[in-house]
Amino acid sequence: MRDMLADVRALVECESPSDDLVAVARSAEVVAELGTGILGVAPERIDGIHLRWRLGADPSRVLLLGHHDTVWPIGTLADLPYSIDGGILRGPGCFDMKTGLVMAFHAAAGLDGVTLLVTGDEEIGSLTSRELIEQEARGASAALVLEASADGGALKCERKGTSIYEVRIVGRAAHAGLEPERGVNATVELAHQVLAVSALADGATTVTPTVAHAGTTTNTVPAEATFAVDVRAGTPAEQDRVDRAMRALRPVLPGAVLEVTGGPNRPPLDASASASLYARACRIAADGGRPVPGRAAVGGASDGNFTAGVGTPTLDGLGAVGGGAHAADEHVVIAEIPPRTALLRTLVSQLVGQP
Repeated sequence: MRDMLADVRALVECESPSDDLVAVARSAEVVAELGTGILGVAPERIDGIHLRWRLGADPSRVLLLGHHDTVWPIGTLADLPYSIDGGILRGPGCFDMKTGLVMAFHAAAGLDGVTLLVTGDEEIGSLTSRELIEQEARGASAALVLEASADGGALKCERKGTSIYEVRIVGRAAHAGLEPERGVNATVELAHQVLAVSALADGATTVTPTVAHAGTTTNTVPAEATFAVDVRAGTPAEQDRVDRAMRALRPVLPGAVLEVTGGPNRPPLDASASASLYARACRIAADGGRPVPGRAAVGGASDGNFTAGVGTPTLDGLGAVGGGAHAADEHVVIAEIPPRTALLRTLVSQLVGQP
């Protein structure tokens, strides 16, 4: 246990915000060194920030998938340092998902027929790693994702698909005091469009306007505005419905122009993709005298959406038990790390046919 906690600390104390390529590349070096020490083989480094280990001489049958980038900016450690208190481990990225990486390394050590892929851009949409993930998944009989668990240690058996859009509004500038009537107010058009986009939500499908920008100075009719839209949908049909509606948006103000970019980013992870693997994990837990993990459907997406999307059986949420992802109270329950790692190792061993 002491070694695993030291490994987690090494990863947590190397800050790796996704949008800082220098920091993520530095983190990749730390992850590579740590993984090489545990697995006994060095990884292939791809695009500077992604790492791939091929374990053993046998053809790969199981894909272990994780990421080392986080949402936390450089300097977060000064306010939220790595710490252990009362059986709880804290630190930026410990739950999402650096503890999961350590678990994957220890679970896979000595096994054949396993590919371990650790990417560096998951938190910003996996723009450079998606093709790599899908390629590896197509060649595997199962994908096991080391994202953190759902509440109470539940495995993530369903995930909504995600779509990401940006709506750009072009108006016309004018002096706000002398002749505002000569302008086309992009902020007002933005307000109309935000309400129209919000109305696209339906039942379990969420459509959420998020970051918005408009205008330049307080005495100028804004000539341009933008806002981002986050969509979560449980089925491809719902993703398509929202996509068609987003592209059908039309301006309300005369003279305003709309431009909609983006679209579906991750397909849904359907329950059918995880059913057989979840059942196997439950049997392993029961046979070992451990509590059977629960199952959860979550709105958040992961790279497991991609593996399921190409038809590979996928089980997600096999990583750390804790909470507070992306929040100041991010934490991991230390006592859950060994049994969770043992469950993962047995699951991988069975899948590759190695006792």
